[in-house]
Amino acid sequence: MQLESIDKQDEENIPEDSHVLHFWQPCKFEIDEDFDFVSDNFIFNTFSNLLYLIAYPLLILINKLFFGFKIEGKENLENIDSGKVTISNHVHPMDCTMVGLANAPKKTFYTSLENNFKIPIVRRIIKLLNTVPIPNNIKYTKNFMSSIDELLQNNKTIHFYPEGSLWPYYTKIRHFKNGAFDFAVRNNVPIVPMVFKFNKQKRLLDILKPKTTITLVIKEPIYPNKLLPKKEAILDLKERAYNIMCNETK
Repeated sequence: MQLESIDKQDEENIPEDSHVLHFWQPCKFEIDEDFDFVSDNFIFNTFSNLLYLIAYPLLILINKLFFGFKIEGKENLENIDSGKVTISNHVHPMDCTMVGLANAPKKTFYTSLENNFKIPIVRRIIKLLNTVPIPNNIKYTKNFMSSIDELLQNNKTIHFYPEGSLWPYYTKIRHFKNGAFDFAVRNNVPIVPMVFKFNKQKRLLDILKPKTTITLVIKEPIYPNKLLPKKEAILDLKERAYNIMCNETK
């Protein structure tokens, strides 16, 4: 499917967690028991930091020029001293870069499907930009979860797409999976809901501006309810985040 919005017919026929964009995945990539989900290699981290320095100004320019990108509510990220989990709807292949710009100057660690590490070129870039693969094989899930826990305990920012898949230019919020909220409850860190919104340009004279602009709205952080048992706390946090994001799209 080309990069276009999901219409009403698509919405009725496609399951919510289906992937409507399919990329060529010829490269070999497989997680095993020795896989390092988060690298502590000095050389790797040096190149990663260098890529951040190069990419940051370029992505500001690209996202502003091609998507009219702007951020609202960045102040809601400023007074969080602990680790945090940021979440957003997943509506564009470039939206991960927009989340990174919102969190800057702090680094963002991302979670992504293991299969995305089989895409040529992209696999190298997302690895250098601190993307952590979600293992297909359940027996490696424990190591994955331990790595995310450690990042949060070290005051890092982890971004999740709780809808689980990318639907280009979709304007509603789909139902969430539990993963992001499980990590937030287990590590007692806040969830920061973020919502990507679209605005179509109406002025005919703005021919040099993108026809559809993208705004990232950052909401206030919400915290786990410590008085609830773990499972209930996860569901409570998920429901609150979902309602906040749904209300933002109305």
